[in-house]
Amino acid sequence: MNSILKKRRPKNASVVGLEIEAGSIGAAEVSVNGSVRVSTAAVQPLPADAYADGEVTDPGAVTAALREMFGAHKLSRRVRLGIANQRVIVRTLRLPAIEDPAELDSAIRFSAQEQIPMPPEQAVIDHRVVGGVGAIEGAPPQIDVMVVAARRDMIAASLSPLRDAGLEPVGVDLAAFGMIRSLGHLGAGDPEATRPQSSAVLYCSIGDVTNLAIAKGRSCLFTRVSPVGLDDISAGLRASAGLSPEHAQMWLHHVGLSRPAQQIEGDPEIVSRTRAALEAGAESLLDELRLSLDFYGGQEASVAIERVVLCGAGSAIPGLAEQLEPGLGMPIATDRPAALAQFDPAAAARLTVPYGLALEE
Repeated sequence: MNSILKKRRPKNASVVGLEIEAGSIGAAEVSVNGSVRVSTAAVQPLPADAYADGEVTDPGAVTAALREMFGAHKLSRRVRLGIANQRVIVRTLRLPAIEDPAELDSAIRFSAQEQIPMPPEQAVIDHRVVGGVGAIEGAPPQIDVMVVAARRDMIAASLSPLRDAGLEPVGVDLAAFGMIRSLGHLGAGDPEATRPQSSAVLYCSIGDVTNLAIAKGRSCLFTRVSPVGLDDISAGLRASAGLSPEHAQMWLHHVGLSRPAQQIEGDPEIVSRTRAALEAGAESLLDELRLSLDFYGGQEASVAIERVVLCGAGSAIPGLAEQLEPGLGMPIATDRPAALAQFDPAAAARLTVPYGLALEE
């Protein structure tokens, strides 16, 4: 999928994939010079109230955190930002096959007016052909087109802190597309790049919210953002145990779901409350996965899904994948790009989407 905003990358130039969430900013600098390499990466703390529901709520705090992060780690100023919120609309349309690009663009924009609930003059619209069917029994061939629409004011508000921090935005992309590029395993030299893929994968990035995407290879077929995420899971724990957001996150990862609660070090009351929050959160996340699978399965162009892959900060919680798998009835695993192998598992989990955002499409 093309970026909502995109500039051409000069040969051998580095680009930083940037993902902002409630509580942290993840950045991965990727250089391309015959091979893809992560030259620098970092995770910067962010005040919890500076970013919420996928949007900037305190531009000054975000700008200050970006300045500190890019200065301390000497990151490239060229950045591609990932977006994941409810003001981005994604729809898949089935249209007659049209060869002329200009005519196809006009047909897509006309059809999108009925599917996308925002005035066209207030939207940035992009599209990509993701499949289709050939001529059958005299019926003309058709194509499936994924259309992405984002509100212009939201994009402008997201980019403002970056520019105030002295950064040069060269692209704005759906965070879901970065996740797919990062985990699609179709890069140069990858043995899976030439293997036929008849089924799809459900990718799930668990951060402050949960970003879901169904893809076949590196072609996105469906995506949605769920409010169920780490922030939602930790909210009850913060309230009941009187913990700060940072301490609540630490307890979630410390307690996890893989060991009996009585074997976990720490205050037994907090351990018990944390385990209860995790179990309830896992059930809510399972409901979201089922909802997404059911909704996608009802679409005309849906294909079979073979497995689920988790990434994002929440995927580093011990035992989460194993907790979800029986209820979903298909394999669930965590995955990290090989390019992030030098980082510890928690950091690699958080940097997976920023790495994918930095990759060329």
